[in-house]
Amino acid sequence: MELLVDKTFDGSLPLCEEESAHCVKVLRHRAGDEVWVTDGQGTLYKCRIDVANSKACELTVLESEVKPPFKHYLHMAVAPTKNADRFEWFVEKATELGISEITPIICEHSERQKIRVDRLERLVVAASKQSLKCYLPKINEPCTAMEIIENSAEEQCFIMHCDEGEKPHLYNALKTNCSTLLMIGPEGDFSKKEVSKALEKGFREATLGEERLRTETAALAACHMADLKNNLV
Repeated sequence: MELLVDKTFDGSLPLCEEESAHCVKVLRHRAGDEVWVTDGQGTLYKCRIDVANSKACELTVLESEVKPPFKHYLHMAVAPTKNADRFEWFVEKATELGISEITPIICEHSERQKIRVDRLERLVVAASKQSLKCYLPKINEPCTAMEIIENSAEEQCFIMHCDEGEKPHLYNALKTNCSTLLMIGPEGDFSKKEVSKALEKGFREATLGEERLRTETAALAACHMADLKNNLV
């Protein structure tokens, strides 16, 4: 199965130019071929190509269905890594695992202050095609760690940090089938002020294990734990 992703598609308009080019030039589809298209919001369309135009591929919808949403809503707030490729790797792999929302956060110890959201959105589309996901994760504009802490509305919120002290393992602490926010800091970790503010706002501390992980590794490990906890229950 090959999946095309067009956030504007509802069956009444041609495919967007980017997906039309991918369909005709890359996948080499022709008039009469059947293709699968999603709007990235859960609807999957089975279509027949009527006009194989690389700028505006015209389709007829043969059938459609709305895929059920994920069992849990996972929002990852992660500090961009100094090496941009590593953060992009996390976004790609988290999309494959079915993450719901990603917010790049700027922390007191952050080395990278800027991130290209448009590039991340393209990565998300490519990863969704590869993993056959009908829901695109939401990519937010960067904000500070303090802003995320102040404005969080998820049912459970966790902050992962390297300070000493007794902390439950994230896998054991997670509740299932609810909205979750997980915060992962930069290479220099969260500041004591950020951790204190999170705890004051009702966040819980958690650990991913005894090893000290890179930011992108910790973020993906946390994402995978949430996925396992919800899908193995």
